[in-house]
Amino acid sequence: MLPETLPVCPVRGSVIYPTMVMPIDAGRPISIRAIDQALARERVLLIVSQKDKEVENPRPSDLYEVGTACNILKMRKNPDGSVQVLVQAFARVRVREWLDLGDHLEAKGEVLSDEPADPTLVKALVREVKDKFQALLKEGKYLAPEVAQFVLNLEDPSQLADYIAFHMDFRLEDKQRVLETANVAERLKRVLVLLEAELELIETQRRIQQQVKEEIDRNQREYFLREQMKAIQRELHGEEGAEEVEEFRKRVEELNLPPVVRQEVERELNRFARMHPDSAEASVIRTYLDWIVNLPWNTRTEDNLDLSRAKEILERDHYGLEKVKDRVLEFLAVRKLKAERAKRGEIPEEEVNKGPILLFVGPPGVGKTSIAKSIAEALGRKYVRISLGGVRDESDIRGHRRTYIGAMPGRIIQGLRQAGTKNPVFLLDEVDKLGISYQGDPAAALLEVLDPAQNKEFVDHYLGVPFDLSEVMFICTANFPQNIPAPLWDRMEAIEFTSYIEQEKLEIAKRYLLPRQMRETGLLEGQVVVTEAALMRLITHYTREAGVRQLEREIGSLLRKAARQILEEGKKRVRITERDLERYLGPPRFLPETEAREPQVGVATGMYYTPVGGDIMFVEVSVMPGKGNLILTGQLGDVMKESARAALSYAKRNAERFGIPLKRFEESDIHIHVPAGAIPKEGPSAGVALVSALVSALTEVPVRHDIAMTGEITLTGRVLPIGGVKEKVLGARRAGIREVILPKQNEADLGDIPKPLRQNMTFHFVEHLDQVLDLALVGGLKALEERAQRPKAKGVRGRAKKEVVAHA
Repeated sequence: MLPETLPVCPVRGSVIYPTMVMPIDAGRPISIRAIDQALARERVLLIVSQKDKEVENPRPSDLYEVGTACNILKMRKNPDGSVQVLVQAFARVRVREWLDLGDHLEAKGEVLSDEPADPTLVKALVREVKDKFQALLKEGKYLAPEVAQFVLNLEDPSQLADYIAFHMDFRLEDKQRVLETANVAERLKRVLVLLEAELELIETQRRIQQQVKEEIDRNQREYFLREQMKAIQRELHGEEGAEEVEEFRKRVEELNLPPVVRQEVERELNRFARMHPDSAEASVIRTYLDWIVNLPWNTRTEDNLDLSRAKEILERDHYGLEKVKDRVLEFLAVRKLKAERAKRGEIPEEEVNKGPILLFVGPPGVGKTSIAKSIAEALGRKYVRISLGGVRDESDIRGHRRTYIGAMPGRIIQGLRQAGTKNPVFLLDEVDKLGISYQGDPAAALLEVLDPAQNKEFVDHYLGVPFDLSEVMFICTANFPQNIPAPLWDRMEAIEFTSYIEQEKLEIAKRYLLPRQMRETGLLEGQVVVTEAALMRLITHYTREAGVRQLEREIGSLLRKAARQILEEGKKRVRITERDLERYLGPPRFLPETEAREPQVGVATGMYYTPVGGDIMFVEVSVMPGKGNLILTGQLGDVMKESARAALSYAKRNAERFGIPLKRFEESDIHIHVPAGAIPKEGPSAGVALVSALVSALTEVPVRHDIAMTGEITLTGRVLPIGGVKEKVLGARRAGIREVILPKQNEADLGDIPKPLRQNMTFHFVEHLDQVLDLALVGGLKALEERAQRPKAKGVRGRAKKEVVAHA
């Protein structure tokens, strides 16, 4: 029988079962006090396990409800105050009520007696439990031999379950569950499940150990074989060959290559390791691997998208080009907005780099290449320029296959290696100068490079693996966009660079060219002074170009002569004025065309445009006795010849209205000449000047000398728009003409001309040739109508003698 109340001794990490005799070390005051109380009474102690062994001063909620009642056999106090007791467990006890006495715990409980079960079931369970226990011992579960034999000799099923649960490394919760189970058959089943789980765990551990052992064995074997291979290679190739292979391997590891690239490189590297380093094929693979490890697979620069800084750089490096600068800043603004959205996770990262391929179109020397360099500086990116002028081989773009001797990557991959980053600003210069030959079309090879949807996996023939070009900012330049194939043109957004006007050239010369040439000629600031008038005369009389390259060369020549003068004559300062230019540079090379001195019959002033600027030209028409032939001279192109024929048709159609006898066309030859004869002339814009000169020659009404005109004509007399208005108007102004006839549809183009240059000029916008003739002829249409009303001459021959032959 149990006492009414039992002192409770909490224990940590273990469970005691009935019939067991075992020592207990008690060091906590709560345990020592409980032992003292038990000794003072019936020497019966209730031992209960703690749920959490970390709790130092447990309360009833920290203890399990089932414990073991024990008799205290012996007790010994240690010098440090702790107590050792030897107890014999005799019964399972379920706590019905806890008594917390402050310094220790006591409990009221009831004995849990073993519940009987089916003898056959119990017998079978005992046999199965013993078999599993023996299997565990065979698998290496260590127990002292005498303990193992003692357990196997137990006949009592209850004790067998308890002792196995005690001696095995089960979890505390599982051991407590065995203690709490009163039914012997159920208790044996629980122990059997725990033994099965332990066997499965041991089997899994053995399998893991086997796998680890096999992996270690394989690694050791591979290591051994690699060391043997290195030794063999050292014997065959020497130390340098082995070191070179290892160096390549190390660098490939550092690159973090894409899987498809890594696979190809590993294959080539393994081939290289098996070859003699001096063989021809090894040399090819060595070059290939060298290209691979030196390409910027994952190296990039951080974009600087500060618009104010970009604007400052563009203004610092270039004068004028306002539309171009605006377009570049718009491009950077879009990229900045995309980058901010990608940072917030609203769009994918790859969307940031998508954008139009910029194409800078314009005449030579206007700053296309240099502004691309400024864009790179503004973005903080590396700058790469490759010239495509004269490229006729597709392999220049896509590289050569490695099967060829001397094969190498194309210019795109070469440029990326030169830049050292995968997101440089890449300038493809002179893209309109690409040629086609039997070796392929390089313009077609550029289609993939410049297509954002395809260049993410650009495959160079030499590399044979994809390289991501989507982060590269491509900029192209061209002088003649009509020479660019249509599919390539479709992938680019053109930004037009117009030629500089004289005032812009003057500012560029003062701000950039003169200081740069002063530095290059070794002159100090202030040693040579070039007046503004001298610079302007240099621009108008010594150069004829759209850009400023020739102007810079002339300034350089001027400063070199001044430097020589400083040294030879000992001068400290040289001042160069407009009058000094002829002494330094010789007579003027270009004399701008000037307006005619007086109105002339059959001579009209037209305007023309070239990539180097605009100017005026004179259209001369002479009518002479003949057989109705139309003679065209002055190196006129096909389009201009057609304009002359259209002008003649218009004159014939309106002959009666203008007072021109139709017989005169049949009995006269009409000669149209456009000086200078050595310069080819083309285009439809001389149509209005041709009509004016032709009607003037046929009617003997002079054309005004102080008005210039341009426009395409139709047979019905309509005046159609033309291009190059800015350059043509500035050419007329330079020649001293202040009155200009332009097609009505070109009225909006005047916005391109700076307002100060439009001042003191008169513009007439016309839609029909009647308006042109009314403005261009002396007296206008009224003079023609008066002539038509005069009595007709009696003979054409007599009249032919009075023809006025006009000359410029």
